[in-house]
Amino acid sequence: MKKIYGSAAEALDGLLHDGMLIAAGGFGLCGIPELLLNAIKDSGVKDLTFASNNAGVDDFGIGILLQTKQVKKMMSSYVGENAEFMRQYLSGELELEFNPQGTLAERMRAGGCGIPGFYTKTGVGTVVAEGKEHKEFNGETYILEEGIFADLSIVKAWKADPTGNLVFRKTARNFNPPAAMCGKVCVVEVEEIVPTGSLDPDTIHLPGIYVHRLIQGEHEKRIEQRTTRKKEDA
Repeated sequence: MKKIYGSAAEALDGLLHDGMLIAAGGFGLCGIPELLLNAIKDSGVKDLTFASNNAGVDDFGIGILLQTKQVKKMMSSYVGENAEFMRQYLSGELELEFNPQGTLAERMRAGGCGIPGFYTKTGVGTVVAEGKEHKEFNGETYILEEGIFADLSIVKAWKADPTGNLVFRKTARNFNPPAAMCGKVCVVEVEEIVPTGSLDPDTIHLPGIYVHRLIQGEHEKRIEQRTTRKKEDA
């Protein structure tokens, strides 16, 4: 099965359609599939729902799709750092489904494992629990959360082999593995594709069974918040 494609546009060919649900990896601007997001923007597909920890910033990450009004709904746990996100939400142009971070990650992982739902204490007694089934276990109240089954997963990894085995680099792993698991089709962008057999099996973070298409590319790796120390007087 051929998994390596020449560009993000080629890798997404035939997969995109209006109104689809896309699971995207990344945390802030760390480990985001920037090349695939740019290709989605260029495709013109619209009315998208994104399951992602956050929506990037105004001019990077999912933020570029908010600027072009291609996103209808966000399923997220953090919505800061993006003024356009806030403007669209407050004006009623954008739907928002808040998820605690752990719940969002588990909803993705559950979908990837074929689990339709699970119970968690997180969110009980808050707006997160409104409209959800409540159940008691050992005297404690839990709410039912549904697994996420996305039409498409887009993720960013550090290395891959031609079969799709993935290695993530440090904190850039974040939401990428569970996001990759929950899509009917998973497209991955990586910094390097290495020969089959060159990856130590014990270092593989996500097996290639979850990965359908791969591209290799150059990445900007933008820093979201740069903090520097003031120069000390000599």
